[in-house]
Amino acid sequence: MTPLRGTVAVPGDKSISHRAVLLAALAEGTSTIRNWLPAGDTLATLEAVRALGVSVDIAERLPHSWDLRVEGKGLRGLRRPAGPLNCRNAGTAIRLLAGVMAGQAFPSVLDGSEQLRRRPMGRVTEPLQQMGADIRAEAGHAPLSVRPAPLHGIEYAMRVASAQVKSAMLLAGLYQDDRVRVHQPGPARDHTERMLMAMGAVVSAQDGWVTLGDAPTGGRRLLPLDMTVPGDFSSAAFPIVAATIVPDSLIVLRGVGVNETRTGLLEVLRAMGASIRVSNQTVSGGELVGDLTVGFAGVHAVAVAGETVVRAIDEFPVWAVAATQATGDSTVRDAAELRVKEVDRIAVLAGELRRLGASIDEHPDGFTVYGPCRLRGASVDSHDDHRLGMALAVAGLVADEPTIVHDAACMADSFPGFVETMAELGAAMQWVEPV
Repeated sequence: MTPLRGTVAVPGDKSISHRAVLLAALAEGTSTIRNWLPAGDTLATLEAVRALGVSVDIAERLPHSWDLRVEGKGLRGLRRPAGPLNCRNAGTAIRLLAGVMAGQAFPSVLDGSEQLRRRPMGRVTEPLQQMGADIRAEAGHAPLSVRPAPLHGIEYAMRVASAQVKSAMLLAGLYQDDRVRVHQPGPARDHTERMLMAMGAVVSAQDGWVTLGDAPTGGRRLLPLDMTVPGDFSSAAFPIVAATIVPDSLIVLRGVGVNETRTGLLEVLRAMGASIRVSNQTVSGGELVGDLTVGFAGVHAVAVAGETVVRAIDEFPVWAVAATQATGDSTVRDAAELRVKEVDRIAVLAGELRRLGASIDEHPDGFTVYGPCRLRGASVDSHDDHRLGMALAVAGLVADEPTIVHDAACMADSFPGFVETMAELGAAMQWVEPV
């Protein structure tokens, strides 16, 4: 195994990039968004915004980072799209857009890939309907049909903490004058609230309730954004785990978002004995940013459940790879949400890791990894799931023989340049031509 060494930056945060271009479209004036992530999922949101009549110019185009200039149309200035809004594979795009389109004076249709059409949409259409939205899903799935209807305030308790559902309700709430209160039973990403506050909206959070306040006289309006998107912690998770399990590694990841609603993996890895230090902390656009220094460490098993799961939900595929190298039995529970991601991440992850020699059992709401495992090289498949593909590539770094990850192009859905970034750190990782 070749040690990982060096200093790199990971691409801009995907969740924040979705929200930044969408909220900038609703602002009154010109927004500047730096280090925006041009990935498959976020490009779906950008193209949807353009289809709604918003001018989005690329001020600077670097390989994996764009600077955008967005000419906001205001809350009431969007135009009727010529056809369905194509959200591709992006669950965040379709659910956030559902909230925005529920407040429009024209009908719309939200659709996407066959993979997206398999993901549940009832969790977002139900509360929007309770707000008065005329939004319909086909058997609980996309496409979503939205027709104009007057909206009203609501007090709604989510059964499962979900940043996407909460965000859709807050965005729909911009199109009526009463309070919208959403109760989350545990921590969920708060990027939408932070961004709305930065744009002048009255949003508060207390005792599990997130509240969009009554509209002041004259109605609601959003001020333009001027922000730099921090590095995506979910993308940083892959080199973090790789450096933790590859002997003699020591890396620095610059400018990574360390919002506490996203860093459950840091806590879990530290509890396992990982060596991870956060330094040079600053605030950008209301988001905490820092540099991460990660070194190799012998890790031991832990059990993960409860609130930590929500703050690490996207990182469990690569955490499972770390668990294969840990001493003891590592278990995650309360993570049934993994079964309704791009794929059933519990079943597919378990199946692919077994191909590499891992010992792993599924549970209805999680899995157990029996470590340490000696991984062997094999041909594995991402199943068109970007996080699974990258997790399997990291597993290949500690396998005895070469590992080939098939259907790997999907990695660009969230981390364009993943292979190149890992190779820059010294990982023996490269693209191969399909046979």
